[in-house]
Amino acid sequence: MRLTPAGVQLLLRAGAELGLDLEPHIPAFSTFFELLTDANQTTNLTAIRDETGIVLKHFVDSLTCLACPNLVEGISVVDVGTGAGFPGLPLAIVQPGSQFDLLDATQKKTNFVAQVIRTLGLKNAQALWGRAEELAQQYVKRETYGAALSRAVASLATVAELTLPLVKVGGFVLVQKGAGVEREVAGAQGALGKLGGRLEGISYLKLPITGDARALVVLRKVAPTPRQYPRKPGIPAKNPLS
Repeated sequence: MRLTPAGVQLLLRAGAELGLDLEPHIPAFSTFFELLTDANQTTNLTAIRDETGIVLKHFVDSLTCLACPNLVEGISVVDVGTGAGFPGLPLAIVQPGSQFDLLDATQKKTNFVAQVIRTLGLKNAQALWGRAEELAQQYVKRETYGAALSRAVASLATVAELTLPLVKVGGFVLVQKGAGVEREVAGAQGALGKLGGRLEGISYLKLPITGDARALVVLRKVAPTPRQYPRKPGIPAKNPLS
């Protein structure tokens, strides 16, 4: 089932609150919605299954990344832990001049992301199956991206270890968080120093329509990451740097 007229209007209204004209992208978002709801009947891709939830908490929430002025057209981006394609796919739809690599360790999810990319004909996106700990140790990918994204559920110290080694010096990491992120940021300062990063800033905003609190944490890559990072798969999550 494609987006209903009510769903389309909800997406347009929420986009307008973000300063975005999503009218040209409605066909792509509608097809994405159809693919996601169909696949979710047989594969557990997301716990959010209703139209309003998918539109606001997946599509629109992903697009709040554009409130970060650093996320400019033409940048190369890796979305670490993309899941069913968030935030990377909505951003790839509205920012065709940027290149998005969508990374996840669960193959059924990257298979779905690849299907969406093929169906929508997105030339600026590709799905990557694997772990960030391993991708960042590959010479061809290490410190090559202008930006990394994480719609993070892990601690900021863990996210920093998984993302900063992938970003080139001068690039940045954009981490989507909820309210009350300040203590987490304070606890990640030691990790940032070890990884060649520093806190550039935190932007606070509200999710359109719902008013839910959001925070965009920006980490700037200021020095090369030492070769021992990231550590072996699983360790950054089990034993975050301090």
